[in-house]
Amino acid sequence: MSEAGALETLVNQQVILAMKAHDAERTTTLRLIKNALKNKAIEKRAALTQAEGEQALATMIKQRRDSIDQFTKGNRPELAAKEAAEIAVIEEFLPKALDEAGLAALVAEAVAEVAAALGAKPSPKEMGQVMKAVQARLAAGGLRAEGRAVSELVKKALAG
Repeated sequence: MSEAGALETLVNQQVILAMKAHDAERTTTLRLIKNALKNKAIEKRAALTQAEGEQALATMIKQRRDSIDQFTKGNRPELAAKEAAEIAVIEEFLPKALDEAGLAALVAEAVAEVAAALGAKPSPKEMGQVMKAVQARLAAGGLRAEGRAVSELVKKALAG
């Protein structure tokens, strides 16, 4: 099996299993994932790489987190719970997210790397450079972290 179609194949298998188990919510979410991946491939006019598929899923998770915020503010906990359940299903197909401590260590390494390159401690102006270094480390390790969390930790590291 080629790497390009591996994610789609896995999602298709899970759709079939969920349908056989009569798990309506899971089936619906898996179909949303399948459609998002298919639309992304159509947009690209080629099969998605593993990284592109994971990026599409990360976007889906971000959309659902935004929806949860809106539903919570709008006093609709049942809709927020539905979105949270969808996030749990989508995350099954992504590499494990890095915990706060692991992410903090990665940020510290990136800050040290940028400091060595500059010859001085980076200031908030160098946030872009530090963010790039953190993203490169995440990609190299096959890890995943939410952009908002990374940015907050980098801001703290550069301010402190």
